[in-house]
Amino acid sequence: MEEFGVINWFADVISILFILTLAAGMVAIVIIYVIDVNQTAHAIRRNYPVIGRFRYLLGSLGEFLRQYFFAMDREEMPFNRAERSWVYRAAKNEDNTVPFGSTRSLAESGSVIFVNCPFPNLDDESAPLESFEIGPYCRYPYTTSSMFNVSGMSFGAISKPAVLALSREARMAGCWMNTGEGGITPYHLEGGADIVVQIGTAKYGVRDAQGNLDDLRLSELAALPQVKMFELKLSQGAKPGKGGMLPGEKITREIADIRGIPIGVDSISPNRHTEIDSVGDLLDTIDHIRKVTGKPMGFKMVLGSYGFLDEFCDEIHKRGIESAPDFITLDSADGGTGAAPQSLIDYMGLPLKESLPLLSNKLIERDLKRRIRIIASGKLIEPASAALALCLGADFVVSARGFMFAIGCIQALQCNKNTCPTGIATHNPRLQKGLVVEDKAQRVRSYCENMNWEVGVIAHSCGLNEPRRLRRYHARVVTTEGRSIPLDELYPEPANA
Repeated sequence: MEEFGVINWFADVISILFILTLAAGMVAIVIIYVIDVNQTAHAIRRNYPVIGRFRYLLGSLGEFLRQYFFAMDREEMPFNRAERSWVYRAAKNEDNTVPFGSTRSLAESGSVIFVNCPFPNLDDESAPLESFEIGPYCRYPYTTSSMFNVSGMSFGAISKPAVLALSREARMAGCWMNTGEGGITPYHLEGGADIVVQIGTAKYGVRDAQGNLDDLRLSELAALPQVKMFELKLSQGAKPGKGGMLPGEKITREIADIRGIPIGVDSISPNRHTEIDSVGDLLDTIDHIRKVTGKPMGFKMVLGSYGFLDEFCDEIHKRGIESAPDFITLDSADGGTGAAPQSLIDYMGLPLKESLPLLSNKLIERDLKRRIRIIASGKLIEPASAALALCLGADFVVSARGFMFAIGCIQALQCNKNTCPTGIATHNPRLQKGLVVEDKAQRVRSYCENMNWEVGVIAHSCGLNEPRRLRRYHARVVTTEGRSIPLDELYPEPANA
């Protein structure tokens, strides 16, 4: 009987809790109803109180539901499931073969097809990646054979564990790592990778109290043995003509101290370097930083209006070949970022397929191609896109979002909200716990190594023993008529190439 009494007591308690919960729910619904019918900002909520709120819930869930349930393998943007899956498998060192046949349409206009050789190279005929010297006129030139490298991602835009994971295994993979415009941090240096210090328009990390370039700080960074090059950021693919944008909710005390900015306030960089308003100013600034640091110096840009390239080359020849930048990082209009106006993301700048041959041709015409190395950037996360960049004239390839996928990014599109669910683009300690540095660092190395290997596979199929020997005639592009034409016919190279 006592047992039945205890059971009845529990049943009564559960019933009471259920009734209280139901009552609380009803009270909450009434309160929400009153709020909705009286507010004037949202017509749907005013006309359909309570129920209208599901519109916003379903809208926010749509980003995730499309990715996993509704989008086909090749149709999602900015990266489709097939592209992401290749990176995930490469990062985990899993089997990257696929069965049955390709899901990629070869009939769509713009599709690229590499042309295989009837007598492809054997695996044992492969050559190691060629070493390139960058900055032959510097006190400390940089020589590297690394073809695929980590593009600029600022500490601030991405988290401490993300920077640590990238820096640790970039060294093991033998590739360099760009700091992004947020400045160099102890986390960049901790892993031991070669570092490219990016100088954005706000000059974070290399500026004085007035926001001007600080030669003392430049000298201090140049003295670090890991720092190999400096890069002046003129523009980036996602927002050409607009400076960096770091939302205030992502600015912690540590980030504020590193950048020299207020905590919790939106950090908006100028649209350009205030002291650079001409080709002459650009070359003067490059020359100044190179003399102060003694290390290779180049700049990053998105090509839009390209008429200035002739003036640029003329000025270099006027001053002397040593005055040229040691490299140009060319970003694509479909490059990524943590935050940018949609008008710029969607409509501004030229994509890499068009801008890279334009730049390469101009440097060839003006006998500057061997002097100025080209680094290609922008949606180059898988082997075919990297191989195409090499065909079009790139000497090196860099990727940011590819390495983000390698350490766990799921394309949740929360980069600008400090709510990244994988801990990569957030400074919320609870969310950062999901990113285990030791595990993700190994994935960075595996991704880089597999990327280099599969670009080599494409090169071998074209009859080449080294990826950098890819040329435009090794690929074709599908036209609007549905037939393909050689890439060197679509983008002819200069006669002196």
